[in-house]
Amino acid sequence: MSGPVLVGVDGSASSLVAVETAAREADRLGVELRLAHAFEWPVTHVPPGVPPWEPGGNGARGHAHGALTEAERRAHRAAPGLRVTHTVLMGEPAAVLETESRGASLTVVGSRPVSRSAGVRRGSVAVRLTAHGDSPVLMVRGRPDPAGPVVLAADHGHLGRPAAEFAFAEASARGTDVVVLNGFETADGRRDGYGDTLAALRQEYPDVTVRRPRVRGGTRRAVVAASAHAQLVVIGTRGRGGFPGTPPTRVSRAALRHADCPVAVIRATEEHPRPVR
Repeated sequence: MSGPVLVGVDGSASSLVAVETAAREADRLGVELRLAHAFEWPVTHVPPGVPPWEPGGNGARGHAHGALTEAERRAHRAAPGLRVTHTVLMGEPAAVLETESRGASLTVVGSRPVSRSAGVRRGSVAVRLTAHGDSPVLMVRGRPDPAGPVVLAADHGHLGRPAAEFAFAEASARGTDVVVLNGFETADGRRDGYGDTLAALRQEYPDVTVRRPRVRGGTRRAVVAASAHAQLVVIGTRGRGGFPGTPPTRVSRAALRHADCPVAVIRATEEHPRPVR
């Protein structure tokens, strides 16, 4: 996929960390970085004749400019020479990212809720994007262990080739192992259908060692526990047929909300980006 890497920008420390990660990923993919900033004010609240980015003259335009300027500076520090574009749109941030994700190679978000509404849970924006967005999603969160493996798991025991290949490419780029977690498999490993996929990728990535520890207590708990000592968690998902609009299942939601390292969620039916770090 040749679309940009998209990242949400709200001026928070979390979003700036996401920008740096997204910049490095865009640089590896050879695509531009797209910064997206959203205004949450309803259009009906804007006085007549006042630009939508300056409702009530309260400095909103200045805030957006400052957030984007700092984000672009961080992006160029992480990846000098990277082409960076930006957009400023009215709307709820998750909805803006959902729309802008069309054609993106990857959508990157931070772990801080971008809405100040009461009751918003950590990871809720990423959960929405995995259901309704049109690109793979990477949520930058936690404190990844630089010496840890890439953890690979799947919703409902279904491991799509895109997620598996993404995990192997990541592990190869990072010089680490892939740990495959699956609480659905039987003792002989035939039920999940992982065998053929993993065998093919072992041939393609001979430098990557695969470990398959026995999972006790279900995949969801195993993934969250393993994330404490991992560089990255990759979740393969397909929903109902792999189409956008299907809410992510329990493994994806648990990883996005509780993991201690970045989490990538990749739908089985979609193209996937090259390794990111």
